[in-house]
Amino acid sequence: MSDFHRSLRLLDAVMLVAGSMIGSGIFIVSASMLRDLGSPAWMLTAWVVAGVLTVLAALSYGELAAMMPKAGGQFVYLQRAYGKLTAFLYGWTAFTVITSGIIAAVAVAFANYSSVFFPVLRADNVVLDLGPVKVSAAQIYAVCAIVLLTWFNTRGVEKSKTFTTVFTLAKLAALLGLIVVGLSVGLGTDMLATNFSVGWSAFSIGEHGAITPLAGLALLSALGVAMVGSLFSSDGWNSVTFIAGEIKDPQRNLPLSLAIGTLLVTVLYVLANVTYLSLLPNEGIAHAVENRVGAAAAQMIMGPTAVGVMAGLIMVSTFGCINGYVLVGPRMYYAMAREGVFFKKAGVLSAKGVPEWATWVQCIWACLLCLSGTYGDLLNYTTFASLLFYIVTIAGIFILRKREPGADRPYRAFGYPLIPALYILCALGFCVNLLVSEPDYTVGSLILVALGAVVFFAPGMNKGNASA
Repeated sequence: MSDFHRSLRLLDAVMLVAGSMIGSGIFIVSASMLRDLGSPAWMLTAWVVAGVLTVLAALSYGELAAMMPKAGGQFVYLQRAYGKLTAFLYGWTAFTVITSGIIAAVAVAFANYSSVFFPVLRADNVVLDLGPVKVSAAQIYAVCAIVLLTWFNTRGVEKSKTFTTVFTLAKLAALLGLIVVGLSVGLGTDMLATNFSVGWSAFSIGEHGAITPLAGLALLSALGVAMVGSLFSSDGWNSVTFIAGEIKDPQRNLPLSLAIGTLLVTVLYVLANVTYLSLLPNEGIAHAVENRVGAAAAQMIMGPTAVGVMAGLIMVSTFGCINGYVLVGPRMYYAMAREGVFFKKAGVLSAKGVPEWATWVQCIWACLLCLSGTYGDLLNYTTFASLLFYIVTIAGIFILRKREPGADRPYRAFGYPLIPALYILCALGFCVNLLVSEPDYTVGSLILVALGAVVFFAPGMNKGNASA
């Protein structure tokens, strides 16, 4: 087969956006965010700001998606605006860490929550000790999950879209159920008012309980650091653009799915945090066991059975999230191969209309990251780089508007030029803050991107004919 078949509807695209965004973060990261900021008001602000930034980015991406409804998404946009090198640097980072790393990290999270039902999957249950490399039962289980979903996604996009829609609807319903029931219980108490009695007085809580008041620039810096959690939980929204070549009426459905999906998840995330605050004291959120805020909140409603219920919910959520990334990643590698900057075989579709070879290559690399145990560090390194590429991509709207004023634009970025410019300025401020306050992984991410330039200029990589 020489090209993709357009079979995905608007609902399928929205479910892919929402399904890729919702993993395990919403049930965990609020604990560290509240420790960083002290005040529930500031914690909610961090969630709202991250959500608004995500929606603004999605509204801006809509123009590029409708203008270039091809498989490959962000890679395609970057190449048209900046050329092959910039596009390759993004594709390199996505393959080596962002997409494959998220698959590995979420698969291990899936395994960890499965251990609630199958204790043999505990992270400390090492089944293979090779000295510096130790492989646990959880890692093997995670690898099996990745292989299973990879095989499933090679069977055709029709099966994949049904799977994605069913799992996303299930976790949306479960999250909404937690919110509705939690608020109906929590709002009948004075917990919410008590938590907010600290007002806007911000402070950070150290490892040993030391409290440091925050104000002025220190508060803004802490807010930026705390937002790493909320932004990570909101990432994945652009995944639908990678599969643009298989979406019906993409000029309409791509921008709509980006807007609807990001707005839906943002509202649910904010409401989930209000639910936590209505059920748990501030201390209960900040010091939740293993940061499992969602489980602690559910326990206030259902008692001891909440552990199993929440574990099941997060298993559904993470399994669906893995599937979303397994589905979309190979479409970008397909686009890269067609431009001569990835393995030739990645640019070939199977009889079922999927880039099967690219899907298995992604599987192998993600499994190696699972077994290496370093995927968490790699994700930290690339969070910063991922945001930089969002900035560069949205800046491409301005470049293409000037260079190609007569190009067909079925959808124009909402609020242009103010909304895209606002996102760029806010995201740049966030990046500068991280560069100053968290240099370890921000500098590491820049080094990783720079390594991509070395690979790009290696013989044969940018000559229009990728090596097999």
